[in-house]
Amino acid sequence: MSEAKVARKPNRYAAIIEEIFFAHYKPGEQEFQFARDEIVTVASNLDIALPKNIGDLIYSFRYRYDLPTSILETASDGLEWIIEGSGQALYRFRLVKLSRIIPNENLITVKIPDSTPEIITAYALSDEQALLAKVRYNRLIDIFLGITAYSLQNHLRTNLKGIGQLEIDEVYVGIDRHGRQFVVPVQAKGGSDKHGVVQTHQDIAFSKAKYPDLLCRAVSAQFMSDDRIAMFELTIQDGEVKVVDEKHYRLVFSNEINSEDLTSYNLRNI
Repeated sequence: MSEAKVARKPNRYAAIIEEIFFAHYKPGEQEFQFARDEIVTVASNLDIALPKNIGDLIYSFRYRYDLPTSILETASDGLEWIIEGSGQALYRFRLVKLSRIIPNENLITVKIPDSTPEIITAYALSDEQALLAKVRYNRLIDIFLGITAYSLQNHLRTNLKGIGQLEIDEVYVGIDRHGRQFVVPVQAKGGSDKHGVVQTHQDIAFSKAKYPDLLCRAVSAQFMSDDRIAMFELTIQDGEVKVVDEKHYRLVFSNEINSEDLTSYNLRNI
């Protein structure tokens, strides 16, 4: 078996994406397209075995791994390459302002009585599934955004003109005391996955296209250390992903919330 075939996933994926990038890239360019079929062709030429889900390669470089150093070095300071959908079976490399959505360790953590059914905790199959379940059963969308929200669909897969196929971890709809209605796309990040700039763009584009009469409030949730959950509300400003709000929660037994905690919460502005 060739060395390429036994290489770790990031290495074989890196070889493929590097070949595709430099087949199209010209110095000074800020964006260019490539087709999904090129992944298969390049893998065959390099004698690299691909998984059945070819899209895992794109997903990996969006959320898990950095692009190869040779690609990163083509970006000027303060810029980075992203891979976004460009249509059916099409992708686009695009140079954008460097963006890192990372939990702020200096924020306080709010204790929330844990309403997660134990059987859900026992059988959740992945960090992402566990996180979505905890957000759902503890009504963290309601608490974080200050609205009444209901889960409409999870792992929604659809196609959007100009983007192609996309997947949203979970979609909520909600209402506030003024009667305003909302669509809330949620992305969940567990383990070493990074918050996705591309996914935020897609979530918001989907919401505006499918629910034009509803206000979109895009949310990203992430597991942190010490059993904390970071919640972000994200938006697009001047083409860049920005953080509107961030809160940290810890799900605990009710007897772990003491008078000192409650006094502290009561003193905060409402």
